[in-house]
Amino acid sequence: MDDFIWNPTFWIGLVSAYFTFFVFPICAVLIVAYWRIFSKAEQPGWAILIPFYNLYVYTQIIKRPGWWMLLYLLGAVPFIGALGVAFLFLIDSLRLAKVFGRSTEFGVGLFFLNIIFICILAFGKSEYEPFHAIDGELI
Repeated sequence: MDDFIWNPTFWIGLVSAYFTFFVFPICAVLIVAYWRIFSKAEQPGWAILIPFYNLYVYTQIIKRPGWWMLLYLLGAVPFIGALGVAFLFLIDSLRLAKVFGRSTEFGVGLFFLNIIFICILAFGKSEYEPFHAIDGELI
């Protein structure tokens, strides 16, 4: 039994199964959902596939200035940067809900249960309404 637990082949297979059955399908669903959200906002859907450019397009969708995407790089700073990015993600989730005509509660759902609420936003009847977000407002 001890040989089974310490067998590296077992652990490699377990990690491979985890990625195959959980991580890759979730990533695929999120890519399709964000593609739809970008398309609803009349932005190129393929932009979600390009690192950093997808953040720039996302900031344009939620009506933020282009430099706003640089704030997400604060995550590289230990602890304080992570808290800053979490706060940034919260206010951007609220803003995304706002530009799609959804409530503040929906924005909180986007923050806590992102995968579910992004799919609701992408595949539901929500329409992009950029006039709900006023330039200069935090949320």
